[in-house]
Amino acid sequence: MERMSLLDASFLYVENDVTPMHIGGVAVFHGPPPTHDELVSHFEAKLHLVPRYRQKVRFLPLNVGLPLWVDDPYFNIDYHVRRTAVPAPGGRSELRNLVGRVMSQHLDRARPLWEIWAVEGLEEGHWAIVSKVHHCMVDGVSSTDLMSVLFDDDPAPGPLAATPWRGRAEPSLVDVLAQSAVGALSPVEQLRRMVPALRSPVEAVKRSVETVRAMASTAARLVPRAGSSLSGRYGPHRRWTSAEASLADVKLARATLGGTINDVVLAAITGGFRELLLGRRVRVEGRSVRTLVPVSVRAQGERGAYNNRVSAVFADLPVGLEDPIARLADIRAQMDGIKDSKGALAGERLVALAGFGPPVLLAAGTRLAASMPQLSIDTVTTNVPGPQHPLYFAGRRLLESAPTVPLAGSIRIAIGIFSYDGGVYFGITGDYDTGADIDVLGQGIESGIAELVQTARSGTRSDSSTSISTSADGSRPPGTARDAT
Repeated sequence: MERMSLLDASFLYVENDVTPMHIGGVAVFHGPPPTHDELVSHFEAKLHLVPRYRQKVRFLPLNVGLPLWVDDPYFNIDYHVRRTAVPAPGGRSELRNLVGRVMSQHLDRARPLWEIWAVEGLEEGHWAIVSKVHHCMVDGVSSTDLMSVLFDDDPAPGPLAATPWRGRAEPSLVDVLAQSAVGALSPVEQLRRMVPALRSPVEAVKRSVETVRAMASTAARLVPRAGSSLSGRYGPHRRWTSAEASLADVKLARATLGGTINDVVLAAITGGFRELLLGRRVRVEGRSVRTLVPVSVRAQGERGAYNNRVSAVFADLPVGLEDPIARLADIRAQMDGIKDSKGALAGERLVALAGFGPPVLLAAGTRLAASMPQLSIDTVTTNVPGPQHPLYFAGRRLLESAPTVPLAGSIRIAIGIFSYDGGVYFGITGDYDTGADIDVLGQGIESGIAELVQTARSGTRSDSSTSISTSADGSRPPGTARDAT
């Protein structure tokens, strides 16, 4: 038995009939597709490296403690590795429709919370893997580590052999109640962690001041905003689309126009939302789209741990600016301000403080927060860097990989960004009923990158970043090293 963390459990608590909380991706490979036996044997040979994939969630009676991870003694890999096909002609439209349907379906909580769908019938002899993993198991950074485990660097890695495994029997009610009692003592554990602070009071005061500063700047971004077609109620069905760009082009724009890779990506997304809103006949002058940006706070030594270590910051995407260079300068100023104010610290400390709350209250409070309109946030953009060399699955080369991100609260559109082998891939998830035009957003993102690259190649450099002052909060977005990128 292993007790789930507070943050991981929150992703279970926010789930409801219209809000499945799984993340995933769409990986396209050079064909031919593997046989079902090849597919299953490849996964069976890797599962011992990710034991969580053979575990299921055990909830405690009346939510008196945090949920537990326990072995599934009846684990059957054939339930999790599935096969399907798209209709002819097997183009992007057919694949995206399939992804939307697969991502609309909840994972079975009675089993380990993951599925893999092998998709045949794609054009040019390609095939795909559509993956679903519940957010309580992994965050963006740890799921990248997981991909490096499941995929190979070598197109011919050699024979695979499954490691024998036998699940432990499910814990008895007595064991579960005993673990529940341990969970109830979590405030004692929190107090125990305060001992080092008492030994170094100067450092403790410094961290407290930083926390207050960060929380104050974050609070300013939580003020309710005017209503938007980007937020509101949504249904149980999803649409999914994608966009892509060359990482070399993004780096060229960054080197010539200033900022970071993530600044350029956010500027392109700003252009996409501008096109989306204009297409909806919405006035954009003087307007911004507020995005929540998840930030990994995982220490370097924590990589390989399959749980969530994330915080969040907020950025205002200046869709009211027509000039793409001005949009980049605005975002660059915000991100620099976010770094200075250490806004990611606020989210991380709030998560830590949540350890004092009984899990039953956390469950109720998280569900309540998810059911209330989030009037201060319009969208979510999460950026995760991936490997910059080719990967293979069962000897087939991975050509591209775009993420899927769940919707939550009242956010109707969410964007995931993943870089791999010289490409930057955007996965856009939208509500089926209110997001029929999300292809416009994807096309706008690609146009936004193209505009910045064209300007960079013309030799024009923006000096407007020094004249735009935008208050911001938080720390740099995930996958961004501001001094290096």
